[in-house]
Amino acid sequence: MKSEQSKGAADFLGRVRATVAKLVPAPVAAFFARKDVQAVWDWIKEPLYAVVMMFGFVTIVVQPFYVPSGSMEPTLAIGDAVLAAKFPYGYTRYSMPFDYVFLGESKATPKPILQRLPTVGDVIVFRLPKDPKITFVKRVIGLPGDRVQMKEGRLWINDKQLPIKYAGLASNEDEFGGETMVPTFTETLPNGKEHRIFKKQWDGRMDNTDVYVVPAGHVFMMGDNRDNSCDSRFPLEECGVGYVPVGNLVGRAFVVIGSVDFKNANGIWEWPFNFRFSRILNWVR
Repeated sequence: MKSEQSKGAADFLGRVRATVAKLVPAPVAAFFARKDVQAVWDWIKEPLYAVVMMFGFVTIVVQPFYVPSGSMEPTLAIGDAVLAAKFPYGYTRYSMPFDYVFLGESKATPKPILQRLPTVGDVIVFRLPKDPKITFVKRVIGLPGDRVQMKEGRLWINDKQLPIKYAGLASNEDEFGGETMVPTFTETLPNGKEHRIFKKQWDGRMDNTDVYVVPAGHVFMMGDNRDNSCDSRFPLEECGVGYVPVGNLVGRAFVVIGSVDFKNANGIWEWPFNFRFSRILNWVR
């Protein structure tokens, strides 16, 4: 039985090669039939296969992303490297690394294949609506039709205030590498998911807002560092985020695979001495 299957596979591959040979112009076929060209091909084909397989892997399965800011503290630290799963929300051109290099620039929102809406509370890597070459990471707070509002620093979803519980003080790193102790709270979303947030004040510019009604085909994103996050609370023209089209979603961040406190390093040569081993394999919740 196995020999018959092997013979069938060989016959199929033979027919494929014959079909391809007919489609390739004779001069091209002659060029690639040369011994010196064959020798070069034999030398580069395995590394080339590896590159193609890796490119396919990071397009379809998972891809690492780097966190350059503190907008998602305390969940994600500045300098974290996270893995994002590509399959949870479907695929678009933005699933492909450096898509704008291969496919050209486009600000038209792509339509996902195998599209699925995220769950409120998911931490998502997405392309910035104002400039899709830029990648952001935030937490999903609202789905299409949801009503989101901030009142006196507290988050309301669908006219219900979310419960929070004081969780002590934690270190907050700023953009210059300085650290201060700030209050943290555990916030519970309507579906029961819990996550920690930073909240230092209750009367900031975005602590009292109008009601945001999430339009169809979009999601509402917020950072866990509530007083230091450019997110869906701000107008599109100001922060570039606004309501995020589902076609801009790239993947769900699920684990930290490494972290470097580069803000306190004097150069790249000091990065090994500023590696945060405690951050390795921290699950993103």
